[in-house]
Amino acid sequence: MMTIFVILLALLGAPIFAVFGGLAFEAYARDGIAPSLIISELNRLATMPLLRTLPMFALGGYLLAESRAPERLLRLSRAAFGWLPGGMPAVAVVACTLFTAFTGASGVTIVALGGLLLPALRADRYGERFSLGLVTSGGNLGVLFVPSLPLILYGVIANPVESAVTMERLFLAGLLPGLLGILALGLYGAWTAKRGGIARTPFSVRELGAALWAARWEAPLPVLVLAGIYSGTLVLSDAAVITAAYALVVECLILREIRIRDLGRIARDAMTLVGGVLIILGMGMAITNWLIDQEVPQQVLAAVRAHIHSPVTFLLMLNLFLLLVGCAMDIYTATIVIVPLLLPLGKAYGVDPVHLGVIFLANLAIGYVTPPVGMNLFIAAIRFDRPLLVLARASLPFIAVLLAVLALITYVPWLSLVLAR
Repeated sequence: MMTIFVILLALLGAPIFAVFGGLAFEAYARDGIAPSLIISELNRLATMPLLRTLPMFALGGYLLAESRAPERLLRLSRAAFGWLPGGMPAVAVVACTLFTAFTGASGVTIVALGGLLLPALRADRYGERFSLGLVTSGGNLGVLFVPSLPLILYGVIANPVESAVTMERLFLAGLLPGLLGILALGLYGAWTAKRGGIARTPFSVRELGAALWAARWEAPLPVLVLAGIYSGTLVLSDAAVITAAYALVVECLILREIRIRDLGRIARDAMTLVGGVLIILGMGMAITNWLIDQEVPQQVLAAVRAHIHSPVTFLLMLNLFLLLVGCAMDIYTATIVIVPLLLPLGKAYGVDPVHLGVIFLANLAIGYVTPPVGMNLFIAAIRFDRPLLVLARASLPFIAVLLAVLALITYVPWLSLVLAR
C-alpha cells in the first residue's frame, strides 16, 4: 500500500529524492532492515573523493554561463572553423559540446548559447528547421567529455560494482566516440550547406587573432583542464578546483563581468543542482543496496538470458531500452537507478563495463531530444518560443545522425576501449 502511495506522489510531481526515500524506507521496514542504514548512505557519500569534485565543476560552469564567455568562445570558434564547408554548424556543434561538458547539462547549453547560435545560423542563410534542430541536439554528446558530471557520476556508481571502471579509463573511453559524434554532425552540416548553396566564410588571420585576444582568458581553460587530466599531471579534484578558481578570478576580478554581489546567487544555483544530485544519489544508493540484498540483479539477469542469447541482440535491446529511459528520466536519476542493474547484464554478455558506460551515456544524451517527451525539446520550445512539434520535427535528422554514431559506438567497442587500454 505504501508503495502505491509513493508512486502516486511521484505522478503528482513529488521530488524524485522524496520518492526514492519513501520507497527505500518502505522496503527496509518491510524486510526488517534498520532505516538508519539509509541515512548512513548519505554519510558515505561525504567520504567519496570523486563526489567532492562535482560542486567545483558545477560552479565553474555556472560562472562561465553567467558571463560573456559564451560570446567570446563562439567568436573564436567561428574565426577558427567558419571557413570550412558548413563552418557555422561546425562552430555550433563544437561550442555546444564544450559547454555541455563543463556544465554537465545540455539543457543549460540550449539556454546559454541558443540566443547566440540561432541568429548566427539564420544570418548565414541556414533554414530555421535546420538551425533549431542543430541548437537543440548539437551539444548532447558533450556528456562523453571530461569534466562532464554525468560521466563522473557513472564512474562513482559503477566503480564499487566493477573495479575496472576507473575515472582515467572512463575519461579516455569517451574521447573518440565524442569526437566521432562531432565529426558526424559537422559532416551533416557541410552537406546541408552544399545542398543549400551556402558560401563559406572567408578565413581571416586578423579576425582569428582578434578573437583569440578577446578570448585570451577563457580559451586556455579547456586546454589546461583536459591536458592536465589526460597527462596525469592533475587528479580530478585538482582540476575541479582549478576550473572553479580560474573562472572566478577571470570573470569576477579580471574581466569584472560578474559582480561580487551576484556570486551568492550563482553559487546557490550551482549548489542546488549538485545538492539535488547528491540527495537523489543517497536515496538511490539505499534502494540499490536493497535490490542487491534481494538479489534482484541476478533475477533480472536470469530472466534476460532466458530470452536473449546473442550479445548483438542484447545490445540492440539495451539501446532501445535506454533511449526510452532517456526520454522519461533525467540522466542523473537514470544513472543511479539503472547502472547497478545493467552492469551484471553487460558482464554476462561480455560487454566491457567502460564500453557499457559510453553506450549508456550516449543513449541518454540522445533520449533528451527524442520525441515525444525528450526534456531538451521542452527546454528549446520555451527558449525559442516555438511549438513542441516544430522542435521535434527539426530534431529528427540530427537524431538519425546520432543514432548512426550510437550504432558504431555500440558495435565497434574499439572506439571506446583503444585509448582506455
